[in-house]
Formats: sequence, structure tokens, C-alpha cells
Amino acid sequence: MKTLIKFILLICLSINTLLAQEDQPTTQSSLLYGNVFNQDGETLIGASVLWEGTDIGTTTDVNGDFWLPKMDTTANLEISYVGYDPVFIEMFPYEDTAYIQIEGVTELQTVEITGQRSDVFTSTLDPVNMENITACELKKAACCNLAESFETSGSVDVMKADAIASTTEIQMLALRGVYSQLLVEKRPAFTGFGYPFALENIPGTWVSGIQVSKGASTVQNGPQSITGQINIELVKPWQDKPLFVNLFGATTERGEANIHWNKRWTNKLSTGVILHGSTTQGEFDQNNDTFLDQQIKQSLNGLFRSFYQSENFSTQLNVQVINDEREGGQVIPNDQSNPESFYRSKLRNKRVDVFGKFGYFGFDRPATSIGFIYNASWQDMDNVFGINSHAGNQERLYSNLLFSTFLGNTTHTLNVGASFEYDDFDEFLNSADFSRREIMPGAYAEYVFNNPGSGFGIIAGLRADHHNVFGTFATPRINLKYNFTENSIVRLSAGRGVRSAQVLAENLRILATNTQVEVMEELQMEDAWNVGLNFTQNFNILGRNASFVADLYRTNFNNQVIVDMETLHGSMLIYNLNGTSYANSVLLLGSWSAFKGFDIKLAYKLNDVKTSFNPPGYFTESDPIERPLLARHHGLVTMNYETPDEKWMFNTNIQLTGKQRFMDEKHLPFDYKNRENFLGDAPAYGLLNAQVTRRFKQLEIYVGGENLTNFTQEHAIVDWENPFGEYFNAMQVWGPLVGARGYVGVRWWIE
Repeated sequence: MKTLIKFILLICLSINTLLAQEDQPTTQSSLLYGNVFNQDGETLIGASVLWEGTDIGTTTDVNGDFWLPKMDTTANLEISYVGYDPVFIEMFPYEDTAYIQIEGVTELQTVEITGQRSDVFTSTLDPVNMENITACELKKAACCNLAESFETSGSVDVMKADAIASTTEIQMLALRGVYSQLLVEKRPAFTGFGYPFALENIPGTWVSGIQVSKGASTVQNGPQSITGQINIELVKPWQDKPLFVNLFGATTERGEANIHWNKRWTNKLSTGVILHGSTTQGEFDQNNDTFLDQQIKQSLNGLFRSFYQSENFSTQLNVQVINDEREGGQVIPNDQSNPESFYRSKLRNKRVDVFGKFGYFGFDRPATSIGFIYNASWQDMDNVFGINSHAGNQERLYSNLLFSTFLGNTTHTLNVGASFEYDDFDEFLNSADFSRREIMPGAYAEYVFNNPGSGFGIIAGLRADHHNVFGTFATPRINLKYNFTENSIVRLSAGRGVRSAQVLAENLRILATNTQVEVMEELQMEDAWNVGLNFTQNFNILGRNASFVADLYRTNFNNQVIVDMETLHGSMLIYNLNGTSYANSVLLLGSWSAFKGFDIKLAYKLNDVKTSFNPPGYFTESDPIERPLLARHHGLVTMNYETPDEKWMFNTNIQLTGKQRFMDEKHLPFDYKNRENFLGDAPAYGLLNAQVTRRFKQLEIYVGGENLTNFTQEHAIVDWENPFGEYFNAMQVWGPLVGARGYVGVRWWIE
């Protein structure tokens, strides 16, 4: 497999080299290529592009790009977007390329498009309920990595899973992040062994934008998405600064550095190198339980990017290398002569990714293209949690071939394709062998109708996949949208998601306990249906622009891999669902541009998640109970102000978390529950974060603070005095373990 990865890398490098040498003019295309962006250089996703007086049109993709058939005579190109006045550009028949900048936007436009006033940016033209988080929005908080990029999002929550490894995961539509498909530039990323630290392996400065698709989404990227997809767009060499440096330091002895170097060699070829290094050295124990409140960490992360774009063809090659080391556990006194008697954790992960795309759009038929996405990855891990050892390596291949054309006219699009996934796991937990090999080819078709003039849009897709272990299955999905008016939009969605659970990697936190892991039966694919409703209304309050969003989603599991600590104390029982499991999620979000430069957002989220815990061989059947360590109520308040000269930016957010049920509570002796405050439910709490940014011509300085109320969970570890004992459990994390902390950062670049 390593030889295969090297072979793929060699071929891709050779292709890029040959293409870079191309110096012959290409034949004139029958398509017009264009890119739409605003006055800040930010690409506009989902902008409507239409030949005036016709129904020939399209929308811009995630990079702001579009392709349209040329007109035989001089014609006007109409570009429109919610909040922007329509723009008309005169195009001559011989012109092949159009770079279109939209300026002079109103206050509403600034709120909803640039992301400088609101983190909620949803195209009214897209049938999918997709929230766009722009690079501008990411600068409102530290955002050193992807986990911190959702700090001001009402749709996505980020939680710590345990007090030892400090693994971080997202939560969307009331379910864990394993049920949301993480994509990096439209390819499934960090699956399997890469999952526990996936959010930390994507540095914030690398991100140019995030698209959060809720509920049933496209079938193009695989069947695994159940609650939605999160696609990360990375900075492109020709759009990024030639040289960019970001330095960050925090009072917790955390330091990070990012360096971007980009070069546009010709108008077709560009390359970039992005380097990231981070370290956390602060050893402290604020709650006096003898365990470190944060891990000691060193991480190196590098990405090479090469892009070639001609009139009819484009390709890219990316190589990412990660080396990550972490240590945690008990604090060992300097005079300790027997450090082996202390509980320690050590995590070592090395990873290599080779990925890229090919695209050809030089067909005689307008609005027709073919694309190919590929990814080869290798990861080696060696994790130790006290007496538990978890080690292995994963080799993965992924490919996706997509053909797109139109039916009748460009308002009717047909996408068809085929994908292939191969995963080879060598995995061991202590002496138990969890190795396996999974192979899954698949094919799909998707119809898209999107006519901005009609107000109606639809995406209907169906895919079929064959898993070498679980057999053949189909995943249908549909998304509908209707604009009652320009300011009133409703969306409906429904679809099936099917995935293979990686029980150890996706539940790494179980190793931070002394429970026995028992897989009780042959596990089946996780299988669920998700249905959802979204309503968006834009309006005015006191003459200022405002919006209201309501999301209602339900997920029903036909089968779920249950990780059960509720039935038998001292055992982690893993089995297929026998009973009922569902998740209901309600999100209400309002935003208002109260006065020029100032906006406020309020969000409330209700989570209702229940699961039956009925392991095979047990004769009592329980009713579904509430998922542990999940807050039923969440709230978010954000306030942002930017001075008229755009030199100062002030950002604050308040995160409110409701009560949470403790895990395994009924099995704990009363003295443990009473002493470490694990009685009843975990209390509700709030967190306050703030940041101030000063902008100069080629420099930004930002200073901020997190958890400014200094709220911490008093105890997160059950029986911390006896880490090798029967009741030791570091999974009862419901709040922050580190108190108030400050940070300062610098961004500097060369234009």
C-alpha cells in the first residue's frame, strides 16, 4: 500500500509538470468561465448568473466559479445575490473569461454576504439548507484550528470528550460528529483513525470558508452523511497572500505559528506551501485532582499545493504530512523515584495524505464537465492510557468520478458518478485484534432544478453501494426549496444515511476508564433516516435589516451501534440497536444589524435524544432514555462591532449550556457521587469570550480572552485517587476544565 501511495504521488507530480510546460494556445471554448467576488475579495457562493432576457443561467460554486454557454452576439450578463442589487456586465462573443467584482452593497448585503456582521450566510438560491462561514467570520475568535471555528455558530457545537486525551468533537442536529460527514474540498477526510483529532489537524489560517449542510445533503460524496455535511475549503495559492505569517500565544503556555508561501508562476500554474507548528507546555492542576487539566502537546503539520488551470482543463495536487504527540495524566512530582506507578497517557500519531482533483470542461456541449477526486492516506498511531494500549495503522484509498451536464437547458442539471473506498485497518486494543478490511464501490445519480426566476429548487439523488462485509444498500435523498418572496424561504429535506462504525477510534475516550470493552455480537451498518424543515425570513426592525431562521430536524435510527455504559458497571457493552433511537433538534436564530457597524445574534437550540439500552442476552427491555452528557438546552449570544474606518473590530460571544445527565450514575457508590458532585444532573453554566482586533495596512493584531467568567468543572474524574481501580472514569466531562485564559496574536502579510 505504501508503494501504491508513492506511485500515485509520482504520477500526479508528473502530470503537473507536463501541464506546466504547455505553451500552445488552446482552441476557443464554447463556454464562458467566470468568478464572482465582493469588494473584500471574498468569493460569493450560490450567486445567480443569467443571460439577460433568457432562461440560460447557473449559480456559482463553492469557489465562486461558474460556466455558461456563450452567446453568439453581444449580450448582458446579469449577476444577482440576496442583499445585492443586480449587476449587468456586457459580454462580447469572443470573450472567454469574466472576473466580476460586486461593490456598493447595502447594509443588509454586508450583514449576510461578507460575514463581517453575521456568521449566518445562507443562499436563498440553494435547495440545501447550507450555512456558510467565511474567512472574515473566523477572525472573530482565536480560531487556531477547526474546533475553534464554530465558536460563534448556532448550528454546530464543540465538546470535550474526556479529561485525559482531551479529544474534541463536533455535535450537529443533537448527534455526535460521527454522524456528520467531514469533507475537505469535497472529499471525505480524517475517517477512521483520523477522527479523534480531525478538528485539530486543520489549522484555522488554512481555511478560506466552511459550508455546513444540514440534514439530507448531496449523494455525491458517499452514503455516510446522516445529520449533514461540513465541507472545509482551504486557501488557494492564487487567492492567498504571497507571504502570510500568523503567530499566536496564550497564557496556558500554548503557542502556534503558521506560515503561508504562495507563488503564481504563470497565469495557469500556481503553488503554495503552508506550515503549522503548535505546542502546549503548561502543566497545571487547577482542581487539585493530581491530573493535568490540559495535555502537553507538540504538533507539526505541513501542506503542499499545486494548481494548474487552463481554459478547458484544471488539476491540483496536495500533500499533507502530520506528526502529533501528546502526553497527559497524573502530575509526577520531581522527587518521585517510581514514576511508573503514576497514571499517564501518551498518544503518537503520524499521517500522510495525498489528494487532489482533475477537471475537464472543454466539451462541445455547454455546461458539461467531468471531474475526478482522489485521496490516498496512511496513518500510524500508538496510544497508551494507563494500563490500556491502543495501536495500529490505517491505509485508505478514495476516488470519485463525476460527470455533469444539463437537460434541455441549464436550469435542469444531471450529475452522475461512481466512487470507490478502500480501508485497511490493523488495530489492536491490548491483546485483542480489531483488524479489518473494508471495500465499498458505489454509483449515484442526482437531478438538480434551480431556476432563480421561479423561486423553486430541487435536488433529488439516489446512490447504490456495495460493502464487502455488509452487502448492497441504497441511499435516496431529496432537498426542496421554495421562495414565497425574495425574503421568505422554506426548505424541506429527507434522506437516508448508512455508515460503518469504527468503534474504538470513534470512542477513544473509553480508554480513559478501567472498564472492559465487550463487543457482544457481529456489528451491522448504522442506518438512519433524517427529515427536516427550514424557514428563513428577512425583514426590518426600526429600519434596520434583520432575519429569523427556524430549523426542525428529526433523525430515526433503523440500526445504531450502541456503546453502553448504562447496563453493567465495569463493562463497555457494544451491540446493535434493539429498540428505539432518535434525535430531535430545534434551532431558532435571530440576527439584527442594530446600527451601522454593530450586529447582534441570538440563538436557542433544543436537543431531544433518546436511545434504548437493551444488550443481547439480557431479558429486561428498557424504554429509551436520554443520552448522557448532552445538554437539552443551548443558547448563544454574539455581539460584534466594527468602526466606520474598519481599523478596529470588537467581538464577544456568550455560550449557554443547560443541565446534563451523568453517565453510569446508578452504578456509582454514593460516597463517590457525593464527594465528586456527580449527583443528579450537571449544572447549567455560561461562558464569555471576547476579542479586540486592530487592523493596519498589512498587519492585524488581536487580543482576546476565553472563559472570562473563570467557570470550571470542579471534578471530571471519578475516583481520581485510585486511577487503576474499579471506579476510575475520566469520561464525565460536562464543562470546561481550564479557567480564564488570555491570548494575543499577530497576522502579517505581503500583498
